Amino acid sequence: MTDTTAPSHDPMGRFERLLTLWVALAMVAGIVIGLLAPGLVQAIAAAEIASINLVVAVLIWAMVYPMMVGVDFGAVAGVARQPKGLLVTLVVNWLIKPFTMALLAVLFFEHVFAPWIAPEDAAQYIAGLILLGAAPCTAMVFVWSQLTRGDATYTLVQVSVNDLIMVVAFAPIVAFLLGVTEIAVPWSTLVLATVLYVVLPLLAGLATRRMLGSQEAIDAFTAKIKPLSMIGLIATVAILFGLQGEVILAEPQVIALIAVPILIQSYGIFALAYGAAYALKVPHRIAAPCAMIGTSNFFELAVAVAISLFGLNSGAALATVVGVLVEVPVMLSLVAFANRTRARFPSAQ
Repeated sequence: MTDTTAPSHDPMGRFERLLTLWVALAMVAGIVIGLLAPGLVQAIAAAEIASINLVVAVLIWAMVYPMMVGVDFGAVAGVARQPKGLLVTLVVNWLIKPFTMALLAVLFFEHVFAPWIAPEDAAQYIAGLILLGAAPCTAMVFVWSQLTRGDATYTLVQVSVNDLIMVVAFAPIVAFLLGVTEIAVPWSTLVLATVLYVVLPLLAGLATRRMLGSQEAIDAFTAKIKPLSMIGLIATVAILFGLQGEVILAEPQVIALIAVPILIQSYGIFALAYGAAYALKVPHRIAAPCAMIGTSNFFELAVAVAISLFGLNSGAALATVVGVLVEVPVMLSLVAFANRTRARFPSAQ
């Protein structure tokens, strides 16, 4: 792989860098709208077909489609040169992360936080956290990779392989973990959501790449539609908090409680993946992105499936949105740590 040096431009624009602020403002706006115009929010919530909210479905596609256009499965063949980094990514993402997130969710919401959280609410928060843990990052990791001078091609390979696995593994893992925690999940809705928010956007992205042809045209098109992802995310957050406004105002501590297991999971998974890459003598340009992929979440998918399975005004949907709020500051702190420890890793292999 070619060693990617410092990027020639800021890979994270001002808007993306302030994502946590925009999400927080969307939360506030959603609560205000929910209180002042509850009929509007309820009308949006009622626009459903087969447990899929039509308004949110459009917004989720706006989030996911630009990411899928950037996925080039032709790059997967290049992984043979550096298999260790991919091995770390796959083991952490699919054999460790979903299960540790479920364990932390159960530990905190059925035991540690039990005195403050009603059992039915706890079950919803557990479900939302499981959905976060089972959805590894597919898009923002390109930003984290660039900020740590990661190998862009290898990062693309890792993301592409993750997407391939996600198509077949996401629904079974989520159903298994939700079943273990005794939360009823309709398989048909889960499979439908996976097809709608993973398989179809992926196919649309591949079709778009083929239609555009050259990499230059793909890059230009991706840059043009990139704002749709952020707009879709912020609008979805506003809708969710519009429905959750009364609950949040009555119990604002719920946001902090949900954030606790997410923070522990994020830093713990990063330490595990980064430490494993160090032990395996993986070059830093590969080690940093492979740790970032496991730490970050495909929160767009988690939000979409939570809404499909449990509803717009569910605790599960709220938990996935808290994951969005926490992610950016956490990842920026880990980018800074990875950059400070670059010299400890081999620069080539």
